[in-house]
Amino acid sequence: MEFMQPLDWEEALEIKAAHPEARPIFGGTDVMVELNFGRERPEVLMDLTRVPELREWGEEDGRLRVGAGVTYTRIIEELKERLPGLAMASRTVGSPQIRNRGTVGGNLGTASPAGDALPPLYVSGAEVEVASVRGVRRIPVEEFVRGPKRNALREDELILSFLLPGARGPQQYAKIGPRNAMVIAVCSLGLALDPERRELGVCIGSAGPTPFRAREAEGFIRGVLEEGGLWESRSEIGESALARFGELVAGAARPISDVRGTAEYRRHAVAVLARRVLRWAWEEYREGR
Repeated sequence: MEFMQPLDWEEALEIKAAHPEARPIFGGTDVMVELNFGRERPEVLMDLTRVPELREWGEEDGRLRVGAGVTYTRIIEELKERLPGLAMASRTVGSPQIRNRGTVGGNLGTASPAGDALPPLYVSGAEVEVASVRGVRRIPVEEFVRGPKRNALREDELILSFLLPGARGPQQYAKIGPRNAMVIAVCSLGLALDPERRELGVCIGSAGPTPFRAREAEGFIRGVLEEGGLWESRSEIGESALARFGELVAGAARPISDVRGTAEYRRHAVAVLARRVLRWAWEEYREGR
């Protein structure tokens, strides 16, 4: 195995152009598992940890642009006020040691339906910025993730960053696993409220081939909030509406049965998570937090 270590972004793109087979690695959260179990043996491994452009974040045209190499720990510490949903999801990733090295860019590259960082990106309408020596493309995250471990990257491209708006209201994320930490999600759910635009986004993780928005459930609860004047009154959402919201989210799920849980259990769990995170987010809104 040949090991390459570019010192800047331009050099990284040149290496990828010359060696399309090169496997990029930053935190190694998923790549090292594949290598250690002998599931993958790339001819070229490209370490991107010395590329400074991947570790930067800032504002661009009213959105946040976050480098693919910004770690989960930095997202928790530096972006928890601007991206609370992503920060919550980041706290559920592995151990502190893993969060110190793991990155959202890795989650995007792996494109696992159980990727903790993905539901918060979906509900925020994030874009993924990818680049090659030929140029730069920005792809909506829902189009970038194409299936289990499949994404829209071309063979000479690398993930540079992701872009998304800062939170416009309460955001929540929750997942279910055999224990509270160091587990892959049996299922997960991200939710974002946008009071100014009277919008709500909800995304299911690990209950289908990719994360996906539960559009019918979003439309239902949007109607409940509008018809009841709840955005203005900040009154509680009724139990029957919460229950129906959970049913619609569960109905949108497309889970399979595997070693982590049955399809039936996942549907039930997704309904519980949906009711729970909506209640939490709405309570935040009612209290003006």
